[in-house]
Amino acid sequence: MSILLLGGSPAAVSSTGRLLDHVAEKLAERSTGHRYTKVQVRELPAHALLHAETSDLAIKRTLAAVSEADAVIIATPVYKASYTGLLKAFLDLLPQDGLAGKLVLPLATGGSQSHMLALDYALRPVLHALDARHVLAGIYATSSQLVWNEGSGLAVDQAIAWRVQAGVEGLAAALHGHKSWQAQQAQAPFVAPVEPIRLAR
Repeated sequence: MSILLLGGSPAAVSSTGRLLDHVAEKLAERSTGHRYTKVQVRELPAHALLHAETSDLAIKRTLAAVSEADAVIIATPVYKASYTGLLKAFLDLLPQDGLAGKLVLPLATGGSQSHMLALDYALRPVLHALDARHVLAGIYATSSQLVWNEGSGLAVDQAIAWRVQAGVEGLAAALHGHKSWQAQQAQAPFVAPVEPIRLAR
């Protein structure tokens, strides 16, 4: 199965990026055999991104990565009670059914617990609008719950560790079910659309 890690933070080093990497590592430990592709939206050409130039090679490759993914783990910091404009600019490049048939696990970080609802009220509706097959329960963490140490790495608050575990287990189970769903779709007979009958006058 192909899993895309999509980072929507404008910062090169951030709690959002560390949470995204942490969840991916836990998923790799829990469920093996998947192919991972990581995309940081901030690394895409700014002019092409803001002007929706889908013919740009980097944009085209990233859109292809989304299309080929079975699951997308999408991470964003919360700014102004919503996900980042950077991420919005990229999601706007996807077709109306850009997440059709895909599993999505949303992640977000913020300065306080008061921003937690941004996952459900800002990001989740967009993921559904893009026709995601299943959007799992999101994982939200504050910066104080994700402490970085140069020597020991990332220290995750116990409450967040439990949420990550639940999210990873949910995604692993969904991926297993998704594989069975794909097999059923491949075996389903093709039914041609019925042409309307034109009556002679």
